[in-house]
Amino acid sequence: MHWIAWEKICIPLEEGGLEFRDLKNFNIALLAKQLWRILYYPSSLLARVLKARYFRHSNPLDIEKSNAPSYGWRSMLAAKDLLKAGIRKNIASGERAMDPNYSG
Repeated sequence: MHWIAWEKICIPLEEGGLEFRDLKNFNIALLAKQLWRILYYPSSLLARVLKARYFRHSNPLDIEKSNAPSYGWRSMLAAKDLLKAGIRKNIASGERAMDPNYSG
């Protein structure tokens, strides 16, 4: 059997590797996606349960430490920095805020 370093296996095919995924980075990306879904779908069951337990009066991106966090919540918090690095805010002209029918 011929052993090869994991770093070489993860190189793209065009560069001589086998194009395997780096599982650690892939896992962090999936955890960041779950955290993103909690932010953008706050009425989902998962978001409501986690909000009640871990971030009742704040934003999940502002949480530093929780009291007795579950393994899943700790894992999502590990991906928080990746999510923060990719989030962008839209700044509008303010016209909608002046609309009396606008409630956001």
